[in-house]
Amino acid sequence: MKILAIESSCDETAAAVIDDGLILSDPIASQIQLHAEYGGVVPELAAREHLKNLLPVARQALDRAGKRISDMDLIAATQGPGLPPALLVGFHAFQTLAFALDKPFIGVNHHEAHLYSPWIDPQTKRLNQNS
Repeated sequence: MKILAIESSCDETAAAVIDDGLILSDPIASQIQLHAEYGGVVPELAAREHLKNLLPVARQALDRAGKRISDMDLIAATQGPGLPPALLVGFHAFQTLAFALDKPFIGVNHHEAHLYSPWIDPQTKRLNQNS
């Protein structure tokens, strides 16, 4: 199963292309410098930056993986928890993309996803199916 996943819960826009448990690409656009002068993340600025970064980061993920959006079997996006303005941008943009492409869509809980991260082998970037 090929998945395009997007993450926009706070101040980084990230995308990944996963093929049967193997991470093919996972680019990230950071907003650290944008928010540094404010001493923390400004939710409205984060959301606006996600608007700029979502499609380029997703395109970068697909290009690096050597895949097309039509190759994807599923589209996923973070649904929470996180900063509401930032979450809304990523979740609804990719929910709409899935609808337009007639692809299944799932929302992913950010904290639950972190719980699964130890099952990914950092050397091979593959999900350990035996965990």
